[in-house]
Amino acid sequence: MIDMDADAFEQLVSDELDALPDDMVAGLDNVVFVVEDRPEDGSLDLLGLYDGLALTERGRYGLGDLPDRIIVYRKPHLHACDDEDELRDEVHTTLVHEIAHFYGIDDARLHELGWA
Repeated sequence: MIDMDADAFEQLVSDELDALPDDMVAGLDNVVFVVEDRPEDGSLDLLGLYDGLALTERGRYGLGDLPDRIIVYRKPHLHACDDEDELRDEVHTTLVHEIAHFYGIDDARLHELGWA
């Protein structure tokens, strides 16, 4: 477990998001990224969450719809990692995993691809 305050963690998430390939993030429409300390249930098991409607499930969508959210949980990440390099890798994996859900890729396929 490592220690990192909320501001430093948010900056790390922002840096990792900026480092993702353009073709991965270019299609993200009406999506916000949020950092929270823990999931609602207080657990340390969930690292991230996609809260929205995947592109593959959308019919008419757009103007006036609330943005989808990709949530990255700080304390579970800090609990799971032993150093900052490991934390960066885990945040990167979490971002890719949750963005994949936006594109309609389910957990089974993510496991096959090595992103779960």
